[in-house]
Amino acid sequence: MTDPLLRIAEALERLAPPPAPAPDFAAASAFVWHVEPDRLVPVPRVNRIDVGLLVGVGRARDTLLENTRRFAAGLPANNALLWGARGMGKSSLVKAVHGAVQAVHEELKIVEVQREDLASIGRCLGLLRDRPERFILFCDDLSFGHDDAHYKSLKAVLDGGIEGRPDNVVLYATSNRRHLMPRDMIENERQTAISPSEATEEKVSLSDRFGLWLGFHPCDQDAYLAMIRGYCEAWGVEIDEARLRAEAIEWQATRGGRSGRVAWQYFTDLAGREGVRLG
Repeated sequence: MTDPLLRIAEALERLAPPPAPAPDFAAASAFVWHVEPDRLVPVPRVNRIDVGLLVGVGRARDTLLENTRRFAAGLPANNALLWGARGMGKSSLVKAVHGAVQAVHEELKIVEVQREDLASIGRCLGLLRDRPERFILFCDDLSFGHDDAHYKSLKAVLDGGIEGRPDNVVLYATSNRRHLMPRDMIENERQTAISPSEATEEKVSLSDRFGLWLGFHPCDQDAYLAMIRGYCEAWGVEIDEARLRAEAIEWQATRGGRSGRVAWQYFTDLAGREGVRLG
C-alpha cells in the first residue's frame, strides 16, 4: 500500500508551478527578477549616467570599479554594501559601474531584486548558476525592520548554504544603514533579550558578510556645484557661472540640504528651462 505522505507529496509536486525557464541572456545586459510567476524580465535601456559624472565619491567609485572588473574577468571579488547619506549616488554608482565594465566585458549582466522578493532568491540563483555569464545581483535600499525575516533569505546569496554562492554571482546592495537595521531596534533587542550580546548578532553580523563597505557622506558646496557643472558640460547646457551658482544655492536652500540627487533635480529643472532634452 502506498504511503499516504508519499501520495500527498506527489500531489503537491504535480500542483507546483514548473521551474522558471532561463531567459535569453543575450537579449539585454540588465534584468529584473519578478515572482508569481518567477521570471527574469530584460531591461532594454538601463536608467543610468556615465560613471565619470559621479562627483565626490571617488574612493567608492574606484574601489567598486576595480572589484567589478576583477569579477567580470573571472577573478575573486567581494560582495559590496554601499551605505550612508540619502541621495549621494549609491544606486547610481552601481548602475554606472556596471555600464562601464559591461562595455568591455559583454557577458557581465546585472539583475535587480526587490527587497520584498528576497524569499525567492534561491530560485533566482538556480537560473543563474552554471551559466557562462557573470551576474551582479543588485538590491537597492536594503534594510530590515522588526519581525522582518527577509534577512535570512539574503544569507543564501552571501553565504550560499551547502551549495555555496555561485562563482558567477556577486551581490551589490545599497542602504541608508550600515548594519541594515534601525539603531533603536538593535538597542531594544539588547535590553530585552536574555542574552543581549547574542540577541542581535545574527542581524547585525549580516552586514559583516559583505567584503566591501563603501560609505557615502553628505557633500560640501564645492562638490555640489561641481556635479551640476559636470551635467551642464555633458549635455551642452550653457549658463553663466554666477547665475548657475546663485540658482543652485537657492535650489538647495529650498530642499533643505545638498546631495547628488538635489544637484540632478536642479539640473533637470535648468535643462527644461533651457530647452535641452536629456533623453
